Order: sequence, then structure tokens, then C-alpha cells
Amino acid sequence: MEMAYKNILVAVDGSKEAEWAFKKAVNIAKRNDGRLIICYVVDIRNLATYELYDYTVVQKAEEFAKELVTNCHKLALESGLQDVSYVIEHGSPKTKISKEIAVEHEVDLIVCGATGLNAIERVLIGSVSQHILRYAKCDVIVVRTPKGEEEELQTVQMELTE
Repeated sequence: MEMAYKNILVAVDGSKEAEWAFKKAVNIAKRNDGRLIICYVVDIRNLATYELYDYTVVQKAEEFAKELVTNCHKLALESGLQDVSYVIEHGSPKTKISKEIAVEHEVDLIVCGATGLNAIERVLIGSVSQHILRYAKCDVIVVRTPKGEEEELQTVQMELTE
């Protein structure tokens, strides 16, 4: 018997793979008549240093988060989903998504991109998706770059690390 996912959490960060994860999560929610929760975690570890010198950096990060999740919310509703919400949290995306947000919202599926915007952190301490896979108490789908677009994504990631 196939499992029906009723509470689907999708993590977005503005990356191309998160966009593909969002599209997949919308389709899963539609097929299962489920609830979609869109989440963005403002990574305060990266912003803490900036906050001491320039509060506008934190403000811009929060504005980006709000714009991203509200756009995703609108697209999900336009696709025909009825039950869509979003959450913006502050902290470490690794722990917030798998250990707090998913538990709080009684999520039975987390959908995330295989890689996000922070290529440097991924190299040094591992990716958010790896952490979610390891610690989530529910099923996880990690969305990868579609064939043919891998080169484009690698170019973007190289630009981010330069």
C-alpha cells in the first residue's frame, strides 16, 4: 500500500534546486490532497558578524525570505492547492528544518534541494540536505539537478564561491 503524504514541508532558499524541490513538493501535495508548508530559515550564524556592523544586511535577508516564501505561497495557490502556509525561522537551517519545524508541523515528508546557495558551508561542514536526511523523523526527498542543467548549476555555484 502506497503512503499518502498529508503534511509536506518544502525548504526553499532561492537556489535553482530549491525551486525544483518546490515544484516537486507542490505536485506531491496535489496528488495526495495534502497540506504544503513552505519554509525558509534565515541562517543567523552567517549574519551574526554582519549584524554587529550593519543591521541592513539582516534586514535584507529577512526581506528576501519574506518575498521568496510569499511568491512560493502564491504560486502554490495558483497551482490549485488549497492548504498552503509558510514559516520563516531564524537559526541553523540544518537543525531548524529537521528537528524543529518538521516536528512542530507534524510533517510526514520533507522535500529539499540537493544543494543550496551556500557552497562554502557545504564543503566545510556538510550540506543541509545531508543533515536533514540523517536527523529527520519522517521521509525525505532530495531533489537533484535535472540532466542537462548540471553545467549551468555548476557555473552558478563556482561564481558564488569566487
